[in-house]
Amino acid sequence: MANIFDLFRQIEKKETTSPTPVTHVIVGLGNPGDKYVRTRHNAGFLAIDHLANAYGAALTRSRFHSLCAEVQMGGHHVLLLKPQTMMNASGLAVQEAAAFYKIPAKNILVLSDDITRDAGRLRLRRDGSAGGHNGLKDIITCLGTDAFPRLRFGVGAKPHPDYDLAAWVLSNFTDAEYKRLIGSFDDVHAGILKYLADEWDAAMQICNSHTPD
Repeated sequence: MANIFDLFRQIEKKETTSPTPVTHVIVGLGNPGDKYVRTRHNAGFLAIDHLANAYGAALTRSRFHSLCAEVQMGGHHVLLLKPQTMMNASGLAVQEAAAFYKIPAKNILVLSDDITRDAGRLRLRRDGSAGGHNGLKDIITCLGTDAFPRLRFGVGAKPHPDYDLAAWVLSNFTDAEYKRLIGSFDDVHAGILKYLADEWDAAMQICNSHTPD
């Protein structure tokens, strides 16, 4: 007769073992801590939270220097990731997760803020440069490639050219801007489902044509 503790271990193993391997990683960029929650730099975190909520997942598991959760999305096993390293060191988390699951760069979608677009505007691309974004820059450095897709959320441009960039991205959204950002998340979800299905034209059509309310 099996030892009772062996039975418990078998049950635990069944409950924690994923039925299918992780095939994609979706990373939201931001800074950890309550004071950053509604800042412009945390648009990626806010989007990841929305996706997790849509699938009834809690981003409470601490792994890969991140808070993460696994969900079944569009027929794929997806790891949702919120790096806890601070924005400028986001690459460490992404590199560790990608290496552990052996995820190719094309299956790593990064969600980040974009000061070149109005709040609520979206831009989905297959690859590209960091565009001055330090979080993306660190991911490119750590992965050794810029050939990963990214979805950038408009957070509004600086009020004037001399305004300090760090102060701007760490400032809070106005209520109207926040509403426009949150209002984009349904189209973001729809676009990501098309991306997971490798329907790039449809994904870019949904995201890049989104018009803020």
